[in-house]
Amino acid sequence: MAGLIKREDIDEVRQRTDIKEVVDGYVTLKGAGLGTYKGLCPFHDERSPSFTVRPQVGRYHCFGCGEDGDVIAFVQKQDHTSFHEAVEKLAARIGYELRYEDGGTGPNREEVGKRQRLLDAHKIADEFFRAQLLTPGAAEGRNFLFGRGFDRAASEQFGVGYAPQGWDALLKHLRGRGFTDQELKLTGMFSEGNRGIYDRFRGRLIWPIRDIAGDTIGFGARKLYEDDQGPKYLNTPETTLYKKSQVLYGIDLAKRSIAKDRQLVVVEGYTDVMACHLAGIPTAVATCGTAFGTEHIKIARRLLSDDGSGGEVIFTFDGDAAGQKAALRAFEEDQRFTAQTYVAVEPTGADPCDLRQSRGDAAVRDLIATRRPLFEFAIKATLRRHNLDTVEGRVAALRESAPVVAQIRDAAIRPEYARELAGWLGISVEDVSRAVGVAMKRAAPGGPAAPGTLAGAPGQMASAQSGAVQAGSAQAGGPGVAAGPTSGAVPSYQRPDPRDPVASMERQALEVALQESALLGGGIWERFAAARFVTPAFQAVHDAMRASGPGLIGEPLRWVEQVMHEVPEPLRPLVSELSVVPLPASTAEAVQKYCKDILSRLFELQITRVKADKMGQLQRLDPAANPEDFQRLNRELMMLEMERRALRSDA
Repeated sequence: MAGLIKREDIDEVRQRTDIKEVVDGYVTLKGAGLGTYKGLCPFHDERSPSFTVRPQVGRYHCFGCGEDGDVIAFVQKQDHTSFHEAVEKLAARIGYELRYEDGGTGPNREEVGKRQRLLDAHKIADEFFRAQLLTPGAAEGRNFLFGRGFDRAASEQFGVGYAPQGWDALLKHLRGRGFTDQELKLTGMFSEGNRGIYDRFRGRLIWPIRDIAGDTIGFGARKLYEDDQGPKYLNTPETTLYKKSQVLYGIDLAKRSIAKDRQLVVVEGYTDVMACHLAGIPTAVATCGTAFGTEHIKIARRLLSDDGSGGEVIFTFDGDAAGQKAALRAFEEDQRFTAQTYVAVEPTGADPCDLRQSRGDAAVRDLIATRRPLFEFAIKATLRRHNLDTVEGRVAALRESAPVVAQIRDAAIRPEYARELAGWLGISVEDVSRAVGVAMKRAAPGGPAAPGTLAGAPGQMASAQSGAVQAGSAQAGGPGVAAGPTSGAVPSYQRPDPRDPVASMERQALEVALQESALLGGGIWERFAAARFVTPAFQAVHDAMRASGPGLIGEPLRWVEQVMHEVPEPLRPLVSELSVVPLPASTAEAVQKYCKDILSRLFELQITRVKADKMGQLQRLDPAANPEDFQRLNRELMMLEMERRALRSDA
């Protein structure tokens, strides 16, 4: 695996990527002033648009919920990817070859082009299959869906399609769209025989399998006809795009609800996902022909723990032996993530699709609502293998179940389950606790972490991403205002009074300096750097600008990024807000005039303050005793007045 991406490449990707084009893929943006765009925030529910994008400085800021960041942060939050993955995705988008600190390189332009061709082929195939579902030849497929309670709207919502029974319907379609057989072989949508390639999916219902960003990367197919000798379900084989251990069906539709509700429901099939979503469980996903494993858990971490808080993962299994085996396998994997884990078991063996069909949406919701902790399920599954009516059976059950309890590493939960086990077995708590203690000692000291691990407080998921939590968000007392110091070394900044004309002017000056930094060139920078701000929060931002220096003022993205780096962390949301708030001008000329006027007012205010200071010195001075100082101060006051008049004249 490649190491850290070189810093200069990260900066280059950030510089070259148009944040508006990226955000446009998720949010409908409309102009809100020159160079500023607004839309409904993708991170919280709102009726009036408060999500603002400023391409010139490469940032977004929501004035409703306080979410802010650059284009990399947007992709991270929207697609629930790591920083590394977000940079790689954006680099691929613009065809930029990344370099890594270990000397390796990311995908080159040729590889990026090949990947995009594969994605294009899948997108076209997806559209082809969906169109085929509406044809007369797909009647059997439509009947299958209708018979399971899915109407046309449901099929369209989940992109269900149909693969014709012929051998080359899709092949001809993609060839007609300019794809070569060599390219098509790499998609996994075709098999190869003596006469060349032919359609892999024939006479089947088709479900598009998409990644978390919504790109179709494979397909799942269900057979419809009795003369089909193939398996009941047939998926895309492993390809460059499709790796079943890293894919969850429905994740593209469920990701926002999972992140919002802090809940992930894992079901077994495509129709189960559909049934859950339609029944009001929009957090449902399914694995694709494999067990829920390590890579799936990584996806769950990203979605459930963006803010470091706990969540819950609910597995739905049949009540039969196979379902119990799957649940125990999930228990073994539970060590790898620390969300609270549950099992929802339907005793009759009905899956969510069957349950919805026979008993309605409420039955599916009840199944999830009556979930049981996975720990409890795993322990009771071991007990069911023994005859608890006999002494020998109870002792054997204790010997087998004590190691299960011992694997619960959370010190608060483990003794409680020891007490529960004692009650289920009819054995004293002391004897059960002793058996659990022995099982813990027998565990290999260097072995894998025990299942059921809860790192930290019970139910708290370990953060999947490194980095400190940003303090002073908009919710903590207003944009850019910290609720209090995060440590003894971090000062507290109070919200400026919006009625204070000086604070208002200082804010406007910082907006101009961040958004139109090119105006600070020449001698203007020295004047701006010498300015002093009355409002502490604004002075701290100004200090960060001075620390950033004049070298980047002609490069808006890097300028704002550097100021963000220099400013105290509690004030970063304030800098983000100042850098995107629309300036009150509708043309380039009007913006220039407005900015110059604001800077002139700032400089005039500085002159007025200096004049007042020197006037005080002059009044305290005895002209007879200090004639030279008296004359010097008068000259300086005269020069300051001339400078003030010149500023007004220019304005």
